[in-house]
This record gives sequence, C-alpha cells and structure tokens, in this order.
Amino acid sequence: MRAHIWLATAALSACLGSAAHADTTLKLVEVITSPERTETLRAIIKTFEDANPDTNVEIVSLPWGQSFEKFATMVAAGDTPDVVEMPDTWLALYANNNALENLEPYLKSWEHTGELNQRTLQLGRVIHNTAYMLPYGFYLRALYYNRKMFADAGVTAPPKTLDEFLAVSKKVSALPGKYGYCLRGGAGGVNGWLMFGALTTGDDVFFRPDGTSTFTDAGWIRGFNVLADLYKAGLAPKDSINWGYNDVVSGFYSGVCSMIDNDPDALIAIASRMKPDEYGVAPWMKGVGGKSFPTIGYGGWAMFANSKHKDLAWKLIATLDSPAGSLAWNRRIGALPIYTAAAKDPMYADPRYKGWFEELADPNVSPMIMPMDLRAWALFASSIVPRTTQNLLLGKLTAQDMAQQWAQILTKAKQSQK
Repeated sequence: MRAHIWLATAALSACLGSAAHADTTLKLVEVITSPERTETLRAIIKTFEDANPDTNVEIVSLPWGQSFEKFATMVAAGDTPDVVEMPDTWLALYANNNALENLEPYLKSWEHTGELNQRTLQLGRVIHNTAYMLPYGFYLRALYYNRKMFADAGVTAPPKTLDEFLAVSKKVSALPGKYGYCLRGGAGGVNGWLMFGALTTGDDVFFRPDGTSTFTDAGWIRGFNVLADLYKAGLAPKDSINWGYNDVVSGFYSGVCSMIDNDPDALIAIASRMKPDEYGVAPWMKGVGGKSFPTIGYGGWAMFANSKHKDLAWKLIATLDSPAGSLAWNRRIGALPIYTAAAKDPMYADPRYKGWFEELADPNVSPMIMPMDLRAWALFASSIVPRTTQNLLLGKLTAQDMAQQWAQILTKAKQSQK
C-alpha cells in the first residue's frame, strides 16, 4: 500500500515538476514608454503568446526620461532582458560591447526579410555592417505649425528657409503670451541642435578624413548661435530650457508655441487635441545652398546575446516586426514604415503625412543620420548635449566653447574606434 502511495506521489510530483518547467518566460524591456504604446505592445505580444502557449512575456516599462540610466543600471547588475526596445542612439554602446546578438542568421531565413525597405536594413546594420537590431519604424523630422497662430500673426505660409523661420518666430512672439518656437532644451534635444547647425553649414559631415570632428567649423557654430539667440530673444518659452518630448508636444497643441520640429509620432497626441484645419506639417526648412538636413532616427528590437532562449526571442522580434505587427505598432506610434508595401497603407495617405514624404522625395533634402556607430554617442547625446546646451542658453558657455568640447569628445571617440 505504501509503495502504491509512494509511486502515485512520485508520479504526481513528476507531472507537477514537468508542468512547472514547461513554461518559459521571456523578459522584454520597453524604453520609450507611454500607456498607449504599452497597450499596443501587449496586444501584439498576445498573438505571440497564443502561438507559443508555453511561453509568456514579462514587459518591463521604463520612462523615457530616465531610461538610459535605468537600463544601464539593470545591465550592470546582470538583470538583462531577452529582448529590448533599442533606440538608435544606444545601439553602438551595446553592440560594440558584444551585448547584442547578431540577427543576420535569423534574417537570412526569415520570410519577410525581402519585403523590408532598403533603409530598414541599412540602419539596422550601422554597426560593423551587421544587424544587431531590427528597426520597427523611422522618425524623420519635419516642421509642425499652428495655422491659427500664424493667421493671428499675419503669417500666410510655413517658413521654407531659416531666415523666414526667424521672421515668423518674431511675428508670433509679438502676440501676448505666445512664442514662435518650442525649443527642446532637455532630454532628446540633440536633433534640433544638429539640424540648425547643418542649415548654416550646408552639409551634415561630422568628421574630416583624419577623424577630427567638424563641430569647430564656423558653420556649425553659427547654427548653434542661431538657436541660442532665438531663446535669449524670448522667441521660445523661458522654461523650454528643460523641455523634453512631452513638453514640446504639449506646448504646441496647447497653443503656447506656433512651431516645433518633430517626428510623425507626435501626430498621435496632436491629432487627438487639435482639429485637422488647426495645424499642418511642412518639410523642414532649407539652409545654405538650398539644402535641408532633417534628422532621421529609428527604434527597433534587439536581442541580448546572453539570452537563454534565443530562438524564442527571435520569434518574439519576428512577431513584433511582422507586417501585421509592424503596421499595428506604427499606427499607434506614428512612425514611418519599414516595409515597402506599407507606404501604400491608407494611414500614410493622410494629408498630414505629406510633409514627410515630400522630404523623402526632394533631392535637396538629405535625411541626417547621426554618428550613432560611436560607442560614446549614447552618453554624448543623452547627457553631455543637454548639459552643455543649457549652459549655452544661460550664457554660461559660448557656442565656440561648446563646439570645442563636443569636438574633443567626438574626435577621441572616432579616432579610437576600431
């Protein structure tokens, strides 16, 4: 009798143990977080979990403003995920430290690789021409403008040149309690500084053949001064020195500022609070030589090299970046598509997207790819740029001194790069 009981107990224990070990948990970290994005992410992940019933996905959501430091702390403590939402500015840091898995073997056999547009693979492979991440969409800057504020200031059309931009900013700022431009002086402000610098330089070349930074060139310094002088002249809100993404977007849709440079994802918040006839999106303005250099950024999904479940982690990435997953995600976040066919989706036929597609079609517009292949770029963009530009805006630093600091850091990073 005791033998039968023992055998039954052992069998039950074996079954329970087998069931307990049958489930696999994948950890995914999202770093550009909002309630809407997380909701969409969960919906796409559910399709993955339904197709892989023995696997569940744990989502760790980090607020964007502190995500760089928080994620770096997680990694340093050994608390790494299987899959991470990888911003373009972080890619070099983790790929060059051998932290990320090479996705090329997976892409080679993936059924959808041939459907990706050329830029998707180009930007996914910026480190050693190897795909250490798979982009989910692109963020190309354009100029949002408030039609009503323009009309109140006697402005009839969005500015096409830097001189026109400054003139419009002055006219709008003459209105009581209004400002021409929403400056992004805090986190994520690097794009604006580089775009203004490129306008007055006439190109977006960051390094000379010997690896020294071009930031000390007069053209870049002029652009930095344009933005600093605009702020000092009161053409942007005083507290915009600390503004990040949410601040500039809310400053625009609340009618504080008449213009912002931003990506398609800002449409989500703006369209929910403004009527279609109250705002427009125009191509980024032209500078020296009639050239324009709006930054193009991207986010994507990367796998950590120490994942114990790499095949499942790839299946998760493949689900997130599948045609259906990518379209659902980009409909929520507003990014430009990674698939060639997706550009014909009715979403992108909306007149509000016209400005971005005009930029892509204009031979005098060169989307600026920042030097994100540098290991030092993540720290430079996330920490050094906000600190030094804020000192410039406060008059504690000259544009020339700031440019020299930037050049010193990036020259060292470029010349030490293997």
